[in-house]
Amino acid sequence: MIFTELEIPGLTLIEPEWIGDERGGFAKVYSVDQFAEAGLELDIIDTNLSRSARAGQIRGLHYQVAPHAETKFIRCIKGTLVDMVVDMRPDSPTFGKWRATELTAESHQMLYVPAGLAHGFQTTEDETWALYHSSARWAPESERGVRWDDPGIGMEWPLDPGDTLSDKDKAWADVDLDAIASGGS
Repeated sequence: MIFTELEIPGLTLIEPEWIGDERGGFAKVYSVDQFAEAGLELDIIDTNLSRSARAGQIRGLHYQVAPHAETKFIRCIKGTLVDMVVDMRPDSPTFGKWRATELTAESHQMLYVPAGLAHGFQTTEDETWALYHSSARWAPESERGVRWDDPGIGMEWPLDPGDTLSDKDKAWADVDLDAIASGGS
């Protein structure tokens, strides 16, 4: 696997290395040893599968605070999506910054999202499926979110989501980065 750390510390794009012949191919997509060598840790607790019927659908942005903070590992297994993260770690040099990464079924690239980053994605074609692993169980009391159009964050999404958001994702309040930086959540 090829590991490329992106602009946000810990956020890592992972590309499997294919071994192929006339029958098809094989690639390792997770190895605890290779992750450790790259400085990444992922104890998988849950694995989730997400199907989005239409292009433009946004899911997220979600994260959990301690003691249930979670690392995620995402792969698009059908279609195309743009994965979005926002750094919500007050001690990070990129606190409050966001990044978009396109993941496609054809590229087989995967994204490692460390704990403390809000995560979501938007589909850019119909019938897009995402598979993701997380290092913590869902804990509603620790869940936080960033609204997709929060003006203080200023994310640029590829498509207008129209009416595709869940009620929960529409209802997140504007993030108060100053309060979070001073120890609030």
